[in-house]
Amino acid sequence: MTLRSLAVALCLSIPLGAGMPLTAPAAESDGLVGTGRLDAGTVDFLGDTLGSFSSLQVRDWRRVGDGYEGVLWTLPDRGRNDPEARLFYDYSARLHRFRVRFTPADGRVTLEPDGGLVLRDFDGQPFTGADPGKGTQVQQGLLLPSPHEGIGAGKVSLDAESLQFTADGGFYVGDEYAANVYYFDPQGRLRGVIQPPPAVAPYRDGQPDFGSLRPPQTGRRNNQGVEGMSLSPDGRTLFVVLQSALMQDSADDGHKGRRNTRVLVYDVSQDPVPTAPVRHHVVQLPVYRDVGDAGKPDRTAAQSEIRALDGHRFLMLSRDGAGLGSESNAPAVYKRILLVDTHEATNLAGTVYETGTESVLQRRKDTVLRPGIRPAAWTELVDMLDPVELARVDLVPGQLSEKWEAMGLVSVLDPAAPEDYFLFVGNDNDFIARHCVMTGQRCHSPLDNDSRVLVYRLTLPGYSPGP
Repeated sequence: MTLRSLAVALCLSIPLGAGMPLTAPAAESDGLVGTGRLDAGTVDFLGDTLGSFSSLQVRDWRRVGDGYEGVLWTLPDRGRNDPEARLFYDYSARLHRFRVRFTPADGRVTLEPDGGLVLRDFDGQPFTGADPGKGTQVQQGLLLPSPHEGIGAGKVSLDAESLQFTADGGFYVGDEYAANVYYFDPQGRLRGVIQPPPAVAPYRDGQPDFGSLRPPQTGRRNNQGVEGMSLSPDGRTLFVVLQSALMQDSADDGHKGRRNTRVLVYDVSQDPVPTAPVRHHVVQLPVYRDVGDAGKPDRTAAQSEIRALDGHRFLMLSRDGAGLGSESNAPAVYKRILLVDTHEATNLAGTVYETGTESVLQRRKDTVLRPGIRPAAWTELVDMLDPVELARVDLVPGQLSEKWEAMGLVSVLDPAAPEDYFLFVGNDNDFIARHCVMTGQRCHSPLDNDSRVLVYRLTLPGYSPGP
């Protein structure tokens, strides 16, 4: 494998699951150029073990001497949890703030915790990470998940997975429980909610089913909600991508049957919380062989984050479920960053595939789409498991954790290379640490799963980060 790989070109040989060739300007990767980490036992600004990064975004980026500095915001998920043991904590939803420094000469990234922000609902109460079960409450006329008793009772449940800042310092947060997108002001107070269309909202027996301990009959899969979300650089278009296929779009052929996921596209130029998507597409996720050989694929590589490049293209992080912190003994075989183009994909907005629960599958026995539904195109841009790339920063594939879930783009700020950008990629360490504390209680694990970032240098013609 070459260190500099052509990502998009006409007549490209597309990997399994890509659908069709891309026709956008070429994008290239110059490879892995930096890395940094935080000890798993790091404590955050509220006294809990710091869990990151389910999503990240770098702001106030500038060049300083022979390196760069900025502010890195990260989003942890719902706190340490073990659904099989029904173990949850009343973990307050929050953003973490870091001072980040990067020196390309030695590839070193340093992260210095610098406080954070607690997220609060319409009534000014903190959110909870606790599973809501069948519980709900109504705020501002909206039905929201909320435990009725026990841990987190009376609070709105939030399993935060995706983060996107707006130009005025407000931000969106994507959720797993209800598949909602929450819109916050710069102080972290909830100001609006984008609720998913009927096809995506979790339902059982005709009623909303927001809990994560049993699968709904239709809508988002358990723990497979709004995993990826991003604004276009001009701030007008919000992309929302489910982690994998909806329940009604899941085929009967095992773990690879959840590859047809949904992309919801909202116009937020006039209203930050629109009621319906203007575009709605299918993207077919990669499939792979869990043991890493050349046999028939038997797993789906779920998507874990996106970053929009314009009104129809975005980077997408797609990964397997193996690596440090995983309960599986399978080897890590697929952790890659794709370039997705929705330009020629079928628009399902307003159809029965959105307003109802009609499946996009031609038949339930496999993942073939119905005639007339054209998926988004994609191709691979970065292989995060490439041993040659990892060796550049003294890493090997076995050191990478299971869940890589965060991406952030910043300019190289080089007049000689105006189309070059650094892509920060972060892992979600699931709060796995030998010395862990959560809401004042011990949550120790037998190993340390450090928070880590990798930095790639990309050439992205046509991309401009906007104001």
